[in-house]
Amino acid sequence: MRKYKTIIALSCLAAAACLAFGNPAGVKAAEEERIAERVYIGSIHVGGMTEAEAQAAVDRYVSEAGNAVFTLSVGNKNIQAKASELGVSFTNPNVIRQAVDVGRSGNLIKRYKDKKDLEYGDKKIPLSLEVDAAMVRELLEENVEDLNQEAVDNGLVRENGAFRFIEGAQGIEVDTAASTQVIRDFINDGWDGGSAQVELAAEIVEPRGAKEELSKIKDVLGSFQTSYGDSGRNRCTNIEVAAGKIDGTLLYPGEEFSVAQTIGPLNASNGYQPAPSYENGQTVESYGGGVCQISTTLYNAVILAELEVTERSNHSMIVTYVQPSMDAAIAGDYKDLKFVNNQDVPIYIEAYIEGKSVGFNVFGEEQRPSNRKVSYESEVVSRQDPPTQFVATGDPAGYIAVAQGAHTGYVARLWKIVTVDGAEESREIFNKSSYRTSPRIIRVGTASADPNISAVMGAVIASGDEAAIRAAAASCAAGVAPTLNPEQQPPAEQQPVPEQQPVPEQQPVQ
Repeated sequence: MRKYKTIIALSCLAAAACLAFGNPAGVKAAEEERIAERVYIGSIHVGGMTEAEAQAAVDRYVSEAGNAVFTLSVGNKNIQAKASELGVSFTNPNVIRQAVDVGRSGNLIKRYKDKKDLEYGDKKIPLSLEVDAAMVRELLEENVEDLNQEAVDNGLVRENGAFRFIEGAQGIEVDTAASTQVIRDFINDGWDGGSAQVELAAEIVEPRGAKEELSKIKDVLGSFQTSYGDSGRNRCTNIEVAAGKIDGTLLYPGEEFSVAQTIGPLNASNGYQPAPSYENGQTVESYGGGVCQISTTLYNAVILAELEVTERSNHSMIVTYVQPSMDAAIAGDYKDLKFVNNQDVPIYIEAYIEGKSVGFNVFGEEQRPSNRKVSYESEVVSRQDPPTQFVATGDPAGYIAVAQGAHTGYVARLWKIVTVDGAEESREIFNKSSYRTSPRIIRVGTASADPNISAVMGAVIASGDEAAIRAAAASCAAGVAPTLNPEQQPPAEQQPVPEQQPVPEQQPVQ
């Protein structure tokens, strides 16, 4: 009985379908020309369109959607990008065929059902859009600096002999992989093809230097001071400017510190003045002259703190404010002082000026035994005394002046000495240094209307006898023609040293 009723029901449904569709064979050609009304592809109404018109409408939509502007936001920062820059594309090529087939494909009952459904509501066929994940990642990575918000580290400031904690601020860092998925999900989740704002995935970056961690910085690990009392005004300025750029540095475990990068560039816009520095074995004026005293002073504080020195160079010639092998030169991009915080906690570097002395204190957490002491001892291995060089100039006869002081040449080494309870436990060579000999240069004038005076001055200069040269110059200055004693006659091949300008081979050593 049930089988009989089912057959009757299907027969009735088939009959109704025939009434609804009429003669399928007779109207098939007409129905294929137009998509059924109330059919949508995504948000595009394609009802009543031919297959070609629907394809054009979808292509137009995708093209226009490519110009839509996405505002990609992270916190209070954002960038803008067109959908085309995200690689938005149409990924369902069968969607037009699906629209055309509404009411036409399938058996008689399915076609009838599609027709009845359209009488009561719209038929929406999903328009599948996709983004190019590689393009999205590349876009985000190229703009990450404009999106990320760097954390402001917690800090310390030393005031009146005590540390004061300064609270920093959290940062925000874009999660590129997660943000790519966020954009894909947004576009696939009913995006209407217009401009939109998308909040990217990001992670909170906590500032370095928790209060508990920084509170451990309380002990002086190393301290050193040098005097610059005989320096000119500009050199004093350079020392004070460079010290201020280092003062207050917090160096976390494993971090490397570069003096050159911290105090540079050495130019007027950065506060530096022209002052004497070493170049090619001579003393010349250059911006930042004197800052090597900063690196040298810091170097000695650092080695007393037993931090790890990763780069250090001695000067080309000896300096006067520390003993040989205790200096650290700064020059261009080839001489720098670098060291690493090899401690378990951060260190704090304090610079100070007291009168005409500059000093550095390296603060941290003292973990070395109290009965263990470290000191350094300079040893001169060899010494070479400098000559005196007389240079004939076009100045009037009678002129004489020291153009450059002498620099003794040295080979030296620095010993690191460790004592425990006052008894020496170890002694090892810490560094080795070689310093060039540089002559004392004296400029002597030879110009005179009387060629004999010029000749005598040239000859006495060539003799190299300083007493005779000074006597001859004094005679000329007094208006008396100088004379040349037979014993002052130079060898025939010896000539006065002509005035020369040194050819720069390297940047000045400050």
